Amino acid sequence: MSDSEAGGGVPLIEPAFDSTLTSKKRKRGDETEVDAETKKALRKAKRKEKKRLKVKGTAIDEDDLDQELRVNHAFERMDNQLLADYINSRTRHYGKELSSVELEDRFIPGRAIRNTSSWTKPRTLENLAAFLHKQTKKLKPTPATPTGAPHTIIVTSSGIRAADAFRALRSGLPEQGMKNPSVAKLFAKHLKVDEQVAQLTRFKTDFGVGTPDRLSLLLDQKALSTANLKQIVIDVSYIDQKKRGILDMRELHEPLIKLLLRKEFMGEDKYGGNDLLLFY
Repeated sequence: MSDSEAGGGVPLIEPAFDSTLTSKKRKRGDETEVDAETKKALRKAKRKEKKRLKVKGTAIDEDDLDQELRVNHAFERMDNQLLADYINSRTRHYGKELSSVELEDRFIPGRAIRNTSSWTKPRTLENLAAFLHKQTKKLKPTPATPTGAPHTIIVTSSGIRAADAFRALRSGLPEQGMKNPSVAKLFAKHLKVDEQVAQLTRFKTDFGVGTPDRLSLLLDQKALSTANLKQIVIDVSYIDQKKRGILDMRELHEPLIKLLLRKEFMGEDKYGGNDLLLFY
């Protein structure tokens, strides 16, 4: 139907060509436009899908990444098994060259992760002390001996982040009713290993804040003890300016997994460590 017919008018001159050809051409043009729109929509969907990492019904996408608070809110929804599935999917992603047996040796078991999904406040450093207080209400200060044996270890992605967490705990824990908590700096920023070893061997410690590599080194040197250890808190929700967390970079993910699976935590047979890990 022509435009004039659609408007209810009668053409003054009859067309000297077959109108069906025009119709066919228009249809082909319309189809081309539809195809282009469809392809564009598919490309957009694929780009969006690449940003989504689905783990058994739990998705991490752009909406979860809060740049203002520097928090990935997706971890707030994950229970212990969902967390294990997600972490192990990252291990699988970084270990494509490994065999299935080698990969399984690097998987975190769900039983080792404590379910903290009931915590509803944003997982920022400002709320870390309150989070720990809720998780450690029954924990008492560590005894004078053995030294260097905290009941809680906090693992962060960098020395700068660890320093921020240290300050947040020093100011926040007393507000939660924890009197004179002993918090140790177990990270590399401006701190030498020898100094940390000396501190750990001389003083009692309630909380230790550090990075995966430095914590592993102090464990290797027997300066950091697990005699009083009740929980390891991983600062997993924090994201940097590029929206990356501790699990999003291979150079951070692999040392973290290596630390968490140490025999001091999981036992010689890897069947220990129940509810030891808290992902904040």
